[in-house]
Amino acid sequence: MDDLSNVFDKVQEVDLQETMEQSYIEYAMSVIASRALPDVRDGLKPVQRRILYAMIELNNGPDKPHRKCARIVGDTMGKYHPHGDSSIYGALVNLAQEWSTRYPLVDGHGNFGSVDGDGAAAMRYTEARLSKISMEMTADINKDTVDFGPNFDETEKEPMVLPSRFPNLLVNGTTGIAVGMATNIPPHNLRETIDGVLKIIENKIDYDRDTEIEELLDIVKGPDFPTGAMILGKNGINQAYRTGRGKIKVRAVTDIEPMGNGRQRIVVTELPYMVNKAKLIEKIAELVRDKRVEGISDLRDESSREGMRVVIELKKDANPNIILNHLYKHTQLQDTFGVIMLALVNNEPMILNLKQILELYLKHQEEVITRRSKYELNKAEERAHILEGLLIALDNIDEVIHIIRSSKNVAEAKEKLIQSFDLTDVQAQAIVDMRLRALTGLEREKLEGEYAELEAKIAELKAILGDEKRLLGVIRDEIIIIRNKYGDDRRTSIGVDDDEITIEDLIKKENTVIAMTKLGYIKRMTVDNFRSQNRGGKGIKGMSTLDDDYIEDLLMTSTHHFIMFFTNKGKAYRIKAYQIPESSRVARGTAIVNILQLEPGEKITAMIPIRNFDQDVYLFMATRKGIVKKTSIKEYEHIRKTGILSINLKEDDELIEVKITNNDNDIFLVTKHGKCIRFSEQDVRPTGRTSMGVIGMTLDDEDEIIGMQLDTQGDSLLIASENGMGKRTSLSEFNLQHRGGKGVLCYNITEKTGNVIGAKAVNDSQEIMMITSGGIIIRMPVDGISKIGRYTSGVKLMDVDVENDIKVASIAKVREAETDETDNTETGGETE
Repeated sequence: MDDLSNVFDKVQEVDLQETMEQSYIEYAMSVIASRALPDVRDGLKPVQRRILYAMIELNNGPDKPHRKCARIVGDTMGKYHPHGDSSIYGALVNLAQEWSTRYPLVDGHGNFGSVDGDGAAAMRYTEARLSKISMEMTADINKDTVDFGPNFDETEKEPMVLPSRFPNLLVNGTTGIAVGMATNIPPHNLRETIDGVLKIIENKIDYDRDTEIEELLDIVKGPDFPTGAMILGKNGINQAYRTGRGKIKVRAVTDIEPMGNGRQRIVVTELPYMVNKAKLIEKIAELVRDKRVEGISDLRDESSREGMRVVIELKKDANPNIILNHLYKHTQLQDTFGVIMLALVNNEPMILNLKQILELYLKHQEEVITRRSKYELNKAEERAHILEGLLIALDNIDEVIHIIRSSKNVAEAKEKLIQSFDLTDVQAQAIVDMRLRALTGLEREKLEGEYAELEAKIAELKAILGDEKRLLGVIRDEIIIIRNKYGDDRRTSIGVDDDEITIEDLIKKENTVIAMTKLGYIKRMTVDNFRSQNRGGKGIKGMSTLDDDYIEDLLMTSTHHFIMFFTNKGKAYRIKAYQIPESSRVARGTAIVNILQLEPGEKITAMIPIRNFDQDVYLFMATRKGIVKKTSIKEYEHIRKTGILSINLKEDDELIEVKITNNDNDIFLVTKHGKCIRFSEQDVRPTGRTSMGVIGMTLDDEDEIIGMQLDTQGDSLLIASENGMGKRTSLSEFNLQHRGGKGVLCYNITEKTGNVIGAKAVNDSQEIMMITSGGIIIRMPVDGISKIGRYTSGVKLMDVDVENDIKVASIAKVREAETDETDNTETGGETE
């Protein structure tokens, strides 16, 4: 009974859940940190790092004969990697396969498998040695450049990371499945990747600034697979490089060749990365057998040492492009590479973007070069110290010989030398070890030359260690040598993805005229529809209109710019210019309600072309009742299809005009009764998108604002009346007032002139368009219009049929926009 109680006393009660959790966490951490994931610094998993280091220890370099893989695997397993030999050999084979590794780190000799999925021969048959580029992975490893730690049984030391003198993580890529996470980094072109590192270095040295990811995207075009093929589109690449995750479409390279009898064949010469050729051919044969793809008469593999060649012969009437599209859809002729740029940073897994990977690599190189420089400085100083002692001895050689000959033993000789010449123990030892040949003149010159070289080297190393820019310069010079030595051309091309082609990509970037009528019809026309005429001309037919309809708004912009629409009710809408249907000069156009989701009774009162919404500019608004408001353009970046509120209006007021300003403009408001006020826009403080605004001009009864202009839009104010009269008045005749005033007279209204219909700030080099309520348009140069004082009515600009109640409806200013690159806003080029 006592024995049984002793047994029960030894039983420990444990919480099974807690034990399992603890054990699994330890296992998961081990897999993550010590097995499946690469280090961001050298891009290697532990097994790969250990193989390369074991080969270095075996002196198995590219200038030595190949050695049996069994020996390499045995050394790796016995010294550093206590796991199965098959896992080590598998990693070794992968490092040697040219279709798996973009720049193989192992030079294999023998059967290392094939792109058809054949396995490598057993390790007792195959041989290997390090490739030339892998020597750059381990360069300077014996100069204290990296940390070493104990191996599994603490009988050896192994490197925690390799110096990796090129960015191997991106260059060769890697795949790995850990616990709860995986990594899948595609290989890249060595030249492009190193150029990316050089860009970061140059920005730091030359401009003292960090590098933007956009700069790197221009340099690193995309993955560069060892098997070539073609990447479709850049969306997946950009997403992967910016976020660390993305899907990249890769398509085989094919060629359609003619055969006899009018038949054709598809020849596949490059396959997507990691696609098994034999399985691909098998899959195509299966699709033909099941009649899911028809039109293929023969299928064979003609691959040889010269390269890959899979031939798909087609039946006589088969369309090769249709068959190819079927094969892309159903087979791995088109594949998706899921990028997950996960790597260990300080032994913790992190998803990294392109910039972070290159910056962390550069940080590693700074540490490597710093440690190497300290090591070399220490060695150089030790040697210089000994040379100083030897040179002292040579200067006093007779006395030195006397001391050595008179001493009973070496210890006594050293002691006397130390005392006589104030030497250190190391220097004294070097002197007693000195050979007689050092006494010759030639040997003395050698010692002095070596000492001078060491002094220069010590100064250089101290300069490198004392200045980060000098350090970066060393990295730059050395990495350029590697790029020039091992760099090659891209194998993977980057093509267009049909799914990525938007309508915008198919629309030509060109200047265009947008015209809109009083009743809300809109159209887009080419600029050359309108030729310039002289003042007083009849004009040309601009549009077939409905009864009582006429063109009210004209503007010139680019097809790729946004058009912002503002309505009488104070709402804002936005579309791209090319989304407005193109029509001929005489066509009526499309009702705006078919394009914008306007509410009942809502009509467009202002159109503004805008290139982008990240500019530091404002929208300045004016209402019919003289209210003005200024709001930052950035508040309009996100506009719903149903529009957003741009100004809060009183019930009897309407929004009539909107301009883009830079917070430094003078504002001109013109009324239909010929009054004008000029005030600084700084009198109007910026307010939010939904605010009401402030008084810009105090109006007389029955008067209303008909136009708003900016001082930057011209040097004179062109004012036109509804009966076709008009003039120009210099802007300098309008004195600056405070907002809210009544303004001054700017146009002498008579029965002959009618009310003011429009006002535009213009320059001599510009032209204007005038539009009548009958749909007639005239285009004329501004310099043909008289420039006279404020209190005048001007001259006849357009012959208007007043008897039939035809009047000028509106005027628009024309200036040819330069290119799509100019910002065609109020300050760029446009027709207003």
